[in-house]
Amino acid sequence: MKAVVYEEPFSVVVRDVQDPSIQHPNDVIVRVTSTAICGSDLHMYEGRTAAESGIVFGHENLGVIEEVGSGVTSLSEGDRVVMPFNVACGFCKNCLAGRTGFCLTVNPGFAGGAYGYVAMGPFIGGQAERLRVPYADFNCLKLPPGEEFETDFVLLADIFPTGYHGCELAQLSPGESVAVYGAGPVGLMAAYSALLRGASKVFSVDRVPERLAKAEEIGAIPIDFTKGDPAEQIKEQTGGEGTDKGVDAVGYQAQAHDASHEEPAIVLNALVETVRPTGMLGVPGLYVPSDPGGPDEHAKHGQLLVSIGRMFEKGQQMGTGQCNVKRYNRQLRDLIIAGRAKPSFVVSHELPLDQAPQAYEKFDKRVEGYTKVVLHPGHALAA
Repeated sequence: MKAVVYEEPFSVVVRDVQDPSIQHPNDVIVRVTSTAICGSDLHMYEGRTAAESGIVFGHENLGVIEEVGSGVTSLSEGDRVVMPFNVACGFCKNCLAGRTGFCLTVNPGFAGGAYGYVAMGPFIGGQAERLRVPYADFNCLKLPPGEEFETDFVLLADIFPTGYHGCELAQLSPGESVAVYGAGPVGLMAAYSALLRGASKVFSVDRVPERLAKAEEIGAIPIDFTKGDPAEQIKEQTGGEGTDKGVDAVGYQAQAHDASHEEPAIVLNALVETVRPTGMLGVPGLYVPSDPGGPDEHAKHGQLLVSIGRMFEKGQQMGTGQCNVKRYNRQLRDLIIAGRAKPSFVVSHELPLDQAPQAYEKFDKRVEGYTKVVLHPGHALAA
């Protein structure tokens, strides 16, 4: 089958790899119809992880089941399904508690597994024509047949639930105000989720004009951090108090206010200043214990200088960690079907799998309006 394969920093290729096969009675094989490129993929693409040459990317996957293992009970050939990026068993201590992002079974020695991601287990990614799904009864979410809502539903694999998770980590309630740092796909999904949850004011902080314009379109208040301290800009619009809650949708590759260099802790520290005393911070943005490209020795080992004294002084709390997608994906699916949510507004490009190398390059450089790319394996190369 054709698949997107990582070669070296800033280089992926589409080439033939071995077709997946049933390895366990509870596996299914899915013919992938949509698979998205994630900002998290760019961390590997840029060489900012320990990813090795040959890994097949792709953890946001949707398709139609082609083959069903003998132990599968709830799924059939022809079912249209979307898979959480988390690979989870469904029966370990964390899965039973709903913390499927931290499954203790699928990746021995590590809490959590995922498709096509460094250190997240032996699971081949889905930026390919087919995908093996383990523990399929648990990991597949059934969708209505056909092609309706295709680009909405594929976002159920990661970014829509992850944006919602940011609001959940911050314990955002109706009527509260929130500042979302980052207006990339996850940040836009966090702002959108905040509005769905009834937030009174949603501030969206970024520096890319197209992203800020998109945030404003959905009803958020854009804050350009190159035009002044974002915390001060937000305080000016909240009576000097700051917001009730805050969400970090940026992570460890955060940019300084003048966008001249990276400052890995700048968003965390900005949130401490932005959120009012006793407020809550939700951090779904990715932080890693090892970053070969970190700006200093501490950052290279995931050790950041965070204003914990100021945070303690303000009595703030923080929730962190990757999204437990299954906690949210069924309800968010039903919001899409009911017409109450349309997350595909973040999708800027839909392309055949063959164009993945160009898409990665343009998405990484944030050029030509590239904000979220959905690849469609099996489609012919566009002219």
